[in-house]
Amino acid sequence: MWDSLQEILFTLRQNKLRTALTAFGVFWGIFMLILLLGAGRGMQNGVMNTFGDESLDSIVIWTGTTSVAYQGRGLGRKIMYTNEDIEAVRRQVEGLRYVTGANSMGQGSVVYHNKQGMFETYGIDDRFFKIRDKVPFRAGRTINVLDELNTRKIAVVGTSVRDRLFGASADPVGEWIKVNNVHLKVIGVFHDRGNNGRDSERVYVPYSTFAKTFGRGNQVHTIWARPDADADGFAVQERIIKLLKQRHGVSPDDRRAIQSFNFAEPAKMVKGLFVAINGFIWFVGLGTLTAGIVGISNIMIITVKERTREIGIRKALGATPFSIVSTLLMESVLVTSIAGYCGLVLGVGLVELMAYGLKVSGAELEFFRRPEVNFQAAVTAVVLLIVVGALAGLIPAMRAARIMPVEAMKAE
Repeated sequence: MWDSLQEILFTLRQNKLRTALTAFGVFWGIFMLILLLGAGRGMQNGVMNTFGDESLDSIVIWTGTTSVAYQGRGLGRKIMYTNEDIEAVRRQVEGLRYVTGANSMGQGSVVYHNKQGMFETYGIDDRFFKIRDKVPFRAGRTINVLDELNTRKIAVVGTSVRDRLFGASADPVGEWIKVNNVHLKVIGVFHDRGNNGRDSERVYVPYSTFAKTFGRGNQVHTIWARPDADADGFAVQERIIKLLKQRHGVSPDDRRAIQSFNFAEPAKMVKGLFVAINGFIWFVGLGTLTAGIVGISNIMIITVKERTREIGIRKALGATPFSIVSTLLMESVLVTSIAGYCGLVLGVGLVELMAYGLKVSGAELEFFRRPEVNFQAAVTAVVLLIVVGALAGLIPAMRAARIMPVEAMKAE
């Protein structure tokens, strides 16, 4: 084994330029594939980041006005949900993990000491942040069941509200604010990236407190739902809308009276798009690798031709076809492995350096974020390269093994 390795290294040293160019072709193929994969992942992370902190299986349903006459009722009728609608959805629609309502009174005055701002105030219950469970809390806690049952005068505020009233470095938990002249105690601070960060310009209070304090009664502005993990979210969405249309006397063909948005729909489209992009990346990367593999095959053919007389002498001295094939294959695998590994290491290193630079600089690119390389995909590419490289050297090696000693000695 050691003798064969020494022989291979000697042969490679005798043809330094040819070996270097062959290795560079393989190195460049792996290097470019890793960079393309990292850039593709960075683009995917950036696009998915535009969804903010929404759970990608959540559904939001809001009201509108009727656009189709139905059951003797005319056009332009305003639809308004109630708590009974939410209870009906919870009881009658299968496949639901959570369903809740949210009520809004629009923008109102929020005051802390001598500072004031205009922010939206919503009434919610404990299920709201279970549906939107990706929204992080920077301080304190969220609203719970006891807050709702006891109609507590509390609030959770977004980071934009905190920054305006208290300061970016302050901890407002435990402080009292006035929302439309109603005193509420701050119990938590959240940061919602939705709607380009404007969803952090909100104040949430328990739904019972909202209804009693601000006089919204039994009305519900929007309905939020989240299907079970194994349920078809689009089918659940259709069942909810069908039930609500039946309860409010809305035509099945009316698309404006009851409107909805399923976050799984754009996420599905984006994921499908990136499946195609990743397929294109692999196609281009493997095409570049193929050029390197062809180079290895051509070099092995030239090597066999140059060493025809040597191979004939070795066979005349008793060398077996296996020893000749294995030596030539080892030469091909050695060049492929070292060049491929170097391309992998440098490519991954450059992608990680790029990610680190973006993080340290604080750069916020809208459609590019956290470039990274799937380790399994990278290793698979290198292993595939080595296997194909061995196969590329196999055909010339088999040809060399079939050379008769007499014919080899006559070769020029």
